[in-house]
Amino acid sequence: MNKGDLISAVAAGTGLSKADAGRAIDATTSAIAGELSGGGSVSLVGFGTFSVSHRAARMGRNPATGASIYINASNVPKFKAGKALKEACN
Repeated sequence: MNKGDLISAVAAGTGLSKADAGRAIDATTSAIAGELSGGGSVSLVGFGTFSVSHRAARMGRNPATGASIYINASNVPKFKAGKALKEACN
C-alpha cells in the first residue's frame, strides 16, 4: 500500500473526499514529524509508539574499497508496535 492507496482507504472508511483525506494524512504525518524533531515521542494506544533514538559516532568500513570511514552521530526515528497491531499481524 502506498500513500495514494492509504488516502483512498481513509476516504472510503470515513466518508471524506480524497482531498480531505489527503490533507488529514499530511497533517498527521507532519504533526508526528514535528514532535519527533523536538525530541519527543508520539504514542497511539493500540497502534504503537514513535520515538527518537540516538546513534553514537562510530567507525565503519566502505564495502567497495574496505577503507575505514567515520560515521557521524545522528538521531533516528524508531517505531515500536503496540499489542493490538502485533495481534492483527498474527
